[in-house]
Amino acid sequence: MPKSDAEKMIAQNKKARHDYFVEETYEAGMALRGTEVKSMRLGRVNLKESYALVQGGEVFVHAMHISAYEQGNQFNTDPLRPKKLLLHASEIRKLGELVKRQGYALIPLQVYLKGGRMKLLLGLCKGKKFYDKRDDMAEKDAQRHMQRALREQTRGAQ
Repeated sequence: MPKSDAEKMIAQNKKARHDYFVEETYEAGMALRGTEVKSMRLGRVNLKESYALVQGGEVFVHAMHISAYEQGNQFNTDPLRPKKLLLHASEIRKLGELVKRQGYALIPLQVYLKGGRMKLLLGLCKGKKFYDKRDDMAEKDAQRHMQRALREQTRGAQ
């Protein structure tokens, strides 16, 4: 059976882009168990409070909840167990230095299926202050008003 190159979105962390400035993104593979993959294919994953840490030259994602697979019986694992991310050693060293020295955070942004494998989009993020969030909301609101006015103007011209 040939693997397709199409990506299928499984889960997305919308709150991350609201709470953080995303400086860079990295695509990482995930070391998962069989029932976790089956559960993720059904969309039973939550990224809301998850974060990643560099520990001992490896990157682990914590607090990512993967619900137990219903037909998994004794093969099911702890839904909140730390999952290992698969990145190149040079990327891990770079991320470790940035997190340690410059105060960045590693936040999972989305999980998707690519070529038959689960991938995680990991964001190198800097936290937003309250006024930054308020500025973003005002900017989105202004953009929405401009789009609405433009639609009404083109509708009136016809």
